[in-house]
Amino acid sequence: MKNRPFQQRIGFAVAGLRAGFAREKSFRTHCLFAAAALAALVLLRPAPLWWALVAVVIALVMALELVNSAIETIVDLLHPELHPEIKALKDMIAGAVLVVSLAALVVALAMVIANRAAFGL
Repeated sequence: MKNRPFQQRIGFAVAGLRAGFAREKSFRTHCLFAAAALAALVLLRPAPLWWALVAVVIALVMALELVNSAIETIVDLLHPELHPEIKALKDMIAGAVLVVSLAALVVALAMVIANRAAFGL
C-alpha cells in the first residue's frame, strides 16, 4: 500500500481516526477533554500563543493515544497470552500517554494562571 495518491492516504488516516474513536474509550475521553480545552479557549480568548500551545498538546495527547492503541492491538494480535514483557511494553506506552497528558494539564494550568483576570481571580 505504499506510494498511494495523497487523497487516498488522507482517507486511510481519517479511517484510523474513526477506528480509534469507535474502538477506544480512552481516545473518546481525550476527545472530550480536547473539546473542553477548545471551549476554554473560546471563553478566555487568550493570546494566539496559548491557542498554539493548547493545539500542540491536544495533538500530542491524541496522537500518542492512537499510537498506544495501535501498539496494543498488534501486540494482542501477535501474542494474546499474558507475558511479563508484553505487560511492561503496554505499561510503558500507557505511561507515555500519561506523561503527555500531565504536560497538557500543566499547559492548561499555566493558561488559567496567565489569564486569571478573565476568571475574576
